Amino acid sequence: MAVKTQLITDRYAIYNADCVETMEQLPPSSIGLTVYSPPFAGLYQYSSDDKDMSNCINYDEFFTHYGFCIDQIARVTMTGRISAVHCMDIPLSNAGCDSMFDLPGRIIREHEERGFTYGGRRVIWKEPLMVRNRTMMKSLHHKTLCEDSTRNSIANADYLLMFRRKGENQIPVTHDVGLLHYAGERNVPADVLSFRGMQGDQKKNQFSQWIWRQYASSVWDDIRIDRVLPYRTGRDGGDEKHVHPLQLDVIDRAVTMWSNPGETVLTPFMGVGSEVYGAVQLGRRGIGIELKESYFKQAIKNMEIAVEHTRAPDQTELFDVEGMD
Repeated sequence: MAVKTQLITDRYAIYNADCVETMEQLPPSSIGLTVYSPPFAGLYQYSSDDKDMSNCINYDEFFTHYGFCIDQIARVTMTGRISAVHCMDIPLSNAGCDSMFDLPGRIIREHEERGFTYGGRRVIWKEPLMVRNRTMMKSLHHKTLCEDSTRNSIANADYLLMFRRKGENQIPVTHDVGLLHYAGERNVPADVLSFRGMQGDQKKNQFSQWIWRQYASSVWDDIRIDRVLPYRTGRDGGDEKHVHPLQLDVIDRAVTMWSNPGETVLTPFMGVGSEVYGAVQLGRRGIGIELKESYFKQAIKNMEIAVEHTRAPDQTELFDVEGMD
């Protein structure tokens, strides 16, 4: 295994290396949860490295290489456990409105062929004006609506796809006193706060039930879109400028719902370390693999923050990273 750099502690292990080669060295059935964003095929080029999947010449080549990654995730994941994949539809033109590539649909098919069953998706809503201001897509402009509304498009949502490794889950993911904190932008109703952490009959736990209704929804319209790790110094001037880490609210929900404290959470496309950060903050161990050196260096800095601010089991909110970049 050609690892360029690595940092291994008792809380996490992160590698500057190729994800498939690194996962080949992991023991089978050793991972409690995988959560990650794969390269968005055809949309961004993240580096000039020959091993970077974003450098594939077409979708078929991308999915050939990505298939090796899914195979390894299936091998290392405990049976009955979850792999959560963050993705979106991909515009097929610069205008962003002519047609779309169904990236989520293709990801679903690839997983179903490689030992997973599809368990559904959460839609992560985005405010259209915010998307227009960030991307400057003409198809989202009101001016386009006035001139020819057939040329308008939509503010594409993100999706969190849920896949379950075939087989029986041998170690249930339990919540003996329900959910203890809410990751999102809504205010928890005051009248349910007294039920937080209650013992006994959990059918009466109104605090946890309120949170669960937010998490069980098929549309997550309460994600704090800009609650992400510091990432700007991870940009490499010689490569594609795109980098926007997965929101910490999304990671927190996945880690809380689909893994037990002390288990290992894996991300094969670590970026600046968001998924490993979330796992460590929530009392899990994290393994992250990142090919791009500048992202890896930023991940080291972010993991120092994670260890310093690990959330106590009875803490209602995670450490706020806003303004730390």
